[in-house]
Amino acid sequence: MADQNTVYLSDYKPFPWQPAQVALTFRLAPRATRVLARITFAPNPAADPGQDLRLHGEGLSLIALSLNGQPLGVSPDATGLTLPAALLPPAGFTLETEVEISPETNTALEGLYMSNGMYCTQCEAEGFRKITFYPDRPDVMAPFRTRVEGPHPVLLSNGNPIASGEGWAEWDDPWPKPAYLFALVAGDLVAHPDRFTTQSGREVALNIWVRPSDADRCQWGMDSLKRSMAWDEQVYGREYDLDVFNIVAVDDFNMGAMENKGLNIFNSKCVLATPETMTDDEFSRIEAIIAHEYFHNWTGNRITCRDWFQLCLKEGLTVFRDQQFSGDLRSHAVKRIEDVLALRARQFREDQGPLAHPVRPDSFVEINNFYTATVYEKGAEIIRMLRLLVGEAAYAKALDLYFSRHDGQAATIEDWLKVFEDATGRDLAQFSRWYFEAGTPRVTLTEEWQDGTLSLTLTQMNPPTPGQPDKAPKLIPVALGLLNPNGDEVLPTTVLELSQPQQTFHFEGLAARPVVSALRGFSAPVVLDHAQSRADRALLLAHDTDPFNRWEAGRALAKQGLAEMATSGAPAPADWLAGVARLVQDESLDPAYRALMLRLPSEDDMAATLAAAGQVPDPAAIHAARRQMGTALAEVLAPALPGMRAAHATPGAFSAEAGPAGHRALANACLALLSRVDGGQAARAAFTSASNMTDRLAALAALLDIGQGAEALAAFEAEWRHDRLVMDKWFSVQVLYTSPEKLAESVHALTLRPDFSMENPNRFRAVMGALSGNHAGFHHPSGAAYRLLADWLIRLDAKNPQTAARMSTAFETWRRYGSDFQSKIRGELTRIAAAPGLSRDLGEMVGRMLG
Repeated sequence: MADQNTVYLSDYKPFPWQPAQVALTFRLAPRATRVLARITFAPNPAADPGQDLRLHGEGLSLIALSLNGQPLGVSPDATGLTLPAALLPPAGFTLETEVEISPETNTALEGLYMSNGMYCTQCEAEGFRKITFYPDRPDVMAPFRTRVEGPHPVLLSNGNPIASGEGWAEWDDPWPKPAYLFALVAGDLVAHPDRFTTQSGREVALNIWVRPSDADRCQWGMDSLKRSMAWDEQVYGREYDLDVFNIVAVDDFNMGAMENKGLNIFNSKCVLATPETMTDDEFSRIEAIIAHEYFHNWTGNRITCRDWFQLCLKEGLTVFRDQQFSGDLRSHAVKRIEDVLALRARQFREDQGPLAHPVRPDSFVEINNFYTATVYEKGAEIIRMLRLLVGEAAYAKALDLYFSRHDGQAATIEDWLKVFEDATGRDLAQFSRWYFEAGTPRVTLTEEWQDGTLSLTLTQMNPPTPGQPDKAPKLIPVALGLLNPNGDEVLPTTVLELSQPQQTFHFEGLAARPVVSALRGFSAPVVLDHAQSRADRALLLAHDTDPFNRWEAGRALAKQGLAEMATSGAPAPADWLAGVARLVQDESLDPAYRALMLRLPSEDDMAATLAAAGQVPDPAAIHAARRQMGTALAEVLAPALPGMRAAHATPGAFSAEAGPAGHRALANACLALLSRVDGGQAARAAFTSASNMTDRLAALAALLDIGQGAEALAAFEAEWRHDRLVMDKWFSVQVLYTSPEKLAESVHALTLRPDFSMENPNRFRAVMGALSGNHAGFHHPSGAAYRLLADWLIRLDAKNPQTAARMSTAFETWRRYGSDFQSKIRGELTRIAAAPGLSRDLGEMVGRMLG
């Protein structure tokens, strides 16, 4: 295993030398790129004087080194270069280096690498040190000027173009930035151009750069970019600050996208879209990701994080901003439900297991392992709670202060909270615990009714997590309303502030005992324990005025029923079936919302629910119960399904906007249920006649779900075998719907295909992500899927440690299952940990999971 040196927040010290100007020259060659750097340093008045200059650098061949024009005979070590303080003029100096690197053999996809002949970079978090010697830390900010030389028609970098000629181009970025925001792209690309006029009248040239074969897939991405720019001006008053904004689509990319200043680099699947190749969900995701990366221009670039422990400062805030954006453009109710589903599926399981960590951690071994749902999604939930507590107007006032006070700075969570304290006058010391403590709080709500007064007692419990056994109470906003037994609302949404271990709130003058609608809008990322009757939940499902809680009531009924079905063989719950059937046929409701109502709790969600109740989840029993419930729902709705599906068909020209997408979501949810009762007749016809990928893939999934998809799967492959992004869907959908007993064998067969490559993160995730997503198959008693994933993680780690580490989280919930399952997973984790040459990335993750 690689050296597991731990980095601690408490060890932070300002860097002693501040670069005033960085000039870079790249002479591109696949295996012998030369990087020339000229950096002017000045002493940092915030640091102690007389310190050495330590520059990061990994995998670099040093060709030349000089200080103020004089050659130096200093040799680098494995992780960088140190210049003793005695060599450094105290008033400042210019350092020049020349190094050689090999982009073509860089399979880790960090630093400068090649993707199908294209040069591109990924420098966050610590990739710039693989390009040249530099203080590769986010609090070291400088303006960059970059010259790129190479035999490529397109040569791009950060900032504005200032000069170019045959085989070279120069770019100037006047805004100080940390090295993680550096970017370079060179290749045979074409632009999809447009323009945007800012609110102050600045003309900005917009380009999406793609391979020539992808030129027809850019329009949605460009429209999304322009909507993002307009929204950020209107809602946050943030205007773009360069003359050009470039996006580049790259096939081999470890993440979704990267917000490099003026030159965003995107995973191809997160920017390229046509109706024939992408689904509605993918169109929506592209829109959100483009917004997210654009919003980083202010929340991440203009104001960055002082150190990587503050990562949530830029990511949590920017996730919240992109959630607001998507809600404004689409549906706030649907967006909120989707966000909470993702939070519970990814972040709650993280917070309740061995990988739990605070939103702002205090130590790490490998920073790449902290690009997590906790930092991103829980970080966004904290912003949402803060906005709820202080109010929309005060939130806007605080953000304006944040931008004016910290523009051009590398800030901390303390800086962020101080802005809100200064803008609102509130003491946020207790609230700050959300940032500094791991774990998902549990809030218990009990009711007492007497003489027209309802007393609600709220109790909070903050469970122990690794390294944090004891915790003080948090400040938790609990939004609730009250409904009369006839469904009328008697108390509109009211926010209670739970700040003590236990508090009681009284509601007087009520004519009848009301039904409590608690945690409306999911006002805090907690687990709510509220022992409501099934009748009360059915009333909320029918009448709650809060759309999230209406959905949540149905979800609670479904989960209770599924738990009983999986553990005692009970039938599907009649009250849930009747309530959902009524709701989804209500044409006054948003079709996208109704489609969500038809979505059953996932098998992983049910395993977590049973484990939280002190039961040992049986993956096979959960799988069988969920199929039984889906079939029961299909049978109840059978008479209405053909008509509902026809009513929500979307003939004519395709539109990815929210309205038509919602209609397709409901129509295809009906198709999935219809296939359970008609043997796939409607789905086969839909697959043949579909004019867009949303409908085609939905029909294919419906057929695979009932074991009738072989012919359609072959036809899909024959049509799309030359399209790498569509084929990712082909790989993934069949793995998700493979029967549990055949899963490991089927996935092994897919990995033997010539079009499976672990070196392409998208393809690897399509297969191995679906492997772990097939819950009953992954947790088959044979342990074959565990062995298969562990084998591939060990192989991938040697080439791409970052992706291997992230995919290893499939094992993070291993302690919730029975002893036989635990023994098999522990064995695979132990085998990974003992693999020769294991990376810091994967080594840290496996070590934390093993405890």
